[in-house]
Amino acid sequence: MKRFNARILKLFGWTVVGDFPTDKKYVVISLPHTSMWDFVWGKITFASAGERPVVFIKKEMFFFPLGLLLKALGARPINRSHSAGMVEQVLEYFNKNERFSVCITPEGTRKRTNKLKRGFYFIAKQANVPVYLGFLSYKDKTVGFGERYMLSGDIEKDMAYIHEYYVKLNPAAKHPENFSLDSIRL
Repeated sequence: MKRFNARILKLFGWTVVGDFPTDKKYVVISLPHTSMWDFVWGKITFASAGERPVVFIKKEMFFFPLGLLLKALGARPINRSHSAGMVEQVLEYFNKNERFSVCITPEGTRKRTNKLKRGFYFIAKQANVPVYLGFLSYKDKTVGFGERYMLSGDIEKDMAYIHEYYVKLNPAAKHPENFSLDSIRL
């Protein structure tokens, strides 16, 4: 399956940049997120390395038959009605599994937003796991992993660092009208 997924990426012109995470447990954040295709290319990228991180998707998307497909691809439903409850739901997975990884899009939506959500931060900090700075860039068809970042506990400092990292990287969204790091507040 690894080779099959690597061939799919190559067939569609995608290049994987950076090294895959090697930790047993970690959080990957991925920017930008403006299309369901981000999920598809991300899953194929991880599968090309034999990895299967969980992606949590709002429970409303798990209707028949889409729900069956999403579950087969490693997605899990999450109740987004209470943000603190979301963190607890994900932490349960970290606590129950010897190996566990999750990919989170801090925008929390495919629509344009002016604020990054901080749930990934609280999850990684409470689980005491690193955050990998992942990305998709449609302009040059690159998908990959930036650095492994251990959170300091100073949320303002860490969020500013992460924001600056992505500003320098400047990944191109599938729908650029729905993404601009310049307008995002931390």
